[in-house]
Amino acid sequence: MRMIPRLLMSLALPLALSAPAQTLSFLEVLDRPDRPQPDHRLAYGDAPQQFGELWLPKGPGPHPVALMIHGGCWQASLPGPELLAFQADALRAAGVAVWSISYRRVGHPGGGYPGTFDDVARGADRLLTLARRYPLDLKRLVATGHSAGGHLALWAAARPRIAASSPLKAAAPLPVPAVVAVAGIPDLAFASRNKLCGTSVDQLLGSAPTTALLSDTSPLALLPLRVPQALMQGTQDRIVPPAASDGYRTQAAELGDTVEVVNLDGAGHFELIAPWTPAGRQVVERIVRAVR
Repeated sequence: MRMIPRLLMSLALPLALSAPAQTLSFLEVLDRPDRPQPDHRLAYGDAPQQFGELWLPKGPGPHPVALMIHGGCWQASLPGPELLAFQADALRAAGVAVWSISYRRVGHPGGGYPGTFDDVARGADRLLTLARRYPLDLKRLVATGHSAGGHLALWAAARPRIAASSPLKAAAPLPVPAVVAVAGIPDLAFASRNKLCGTSVDQLLGSAPTTALLSDTSPLALLPLRVPQALMQGTQDRIVPPAASDGYRTQAAELGDTVEVVNLDGAGHFELIAPWTPAGRQVVERIVRAVR
């Protein structure tokens, strides 16, 4: 029997007690039979977690691309890219190439700030070289991620906004023209105050959030992103409730960003990455629309 990490047990219990019976658990996604496989697994660094899975559609291309970032509360003990395999496969079948990256998390050597962010940046920028070898159209690119990965997808688009004094500043980051955050966490201060993912935000940053730490890690602090953003949310999500996006959506709109909020009725946290569910299909369709 699979050992369920203590953190996810603490999150899953209130979810099971308060959400409708049809909401999925992460194990129902992770352990579904015949999990699809990527076409290539490619390293972008030397650490075991520094790799990406490349999913290529049939045909000559060049293909539109989804930069995909898994969640798991930024924790090493929780699943990585394998949890998004069915979503990646659905996108591949719809004609979208997927670069699904792994990264060092809290509990891995070098995980947390700044290593987690450095890895996401390096993994994203690896697309610039992959496009020379594989038929990828980076002009039709969307960053997407689930839960903590939604935070990192927004952060990837916000990298040009990072101050020059930050250790996370890059000279020429991958341009990200659109984001679809799936049950994302766009405001790290809100997440810390409300104990989303328990104390994982504080562990990620190495302390309770401060203005300095938030300035180069929280998408809300980096607004405006100046790219279209869609926030996909399950109305029955008790792990990252829709309210987690309220402050971000308001501030983004005030600063002129285009932010679409899609509330998926009856969906919990994991339906959104399960393309055999109505909510999961809508997420795939929205990601595809972002690169058409």
